[in-house]
Amino acid sequence: MDIVRVILAILLPPLGVFLQVGLGVHFWLNILLTILGYIPGIIHALYIILRD
Repeated sequence: MDIVRVILAILLPPLGVFLQVGLGVHFWLNILLTILGYIPGIIHALYIILRD
C-alpha cells in the first residue's frame, strides 16, 4: 500500500497525506505547501508517508 501512497503523493500530495494520517494538521499543512509550491507539497507528503 505504501507504493500507492507514494505515487499519489507525487501526483496529488494532499491525497497521499490524507490516506496516511486523515484530516489532521499534516493534511492541512500539506494543502498549504502544495498551494505555495508543488515541490514542497511533494516533499512533505513523501516525508509523512515514508517516516514510519
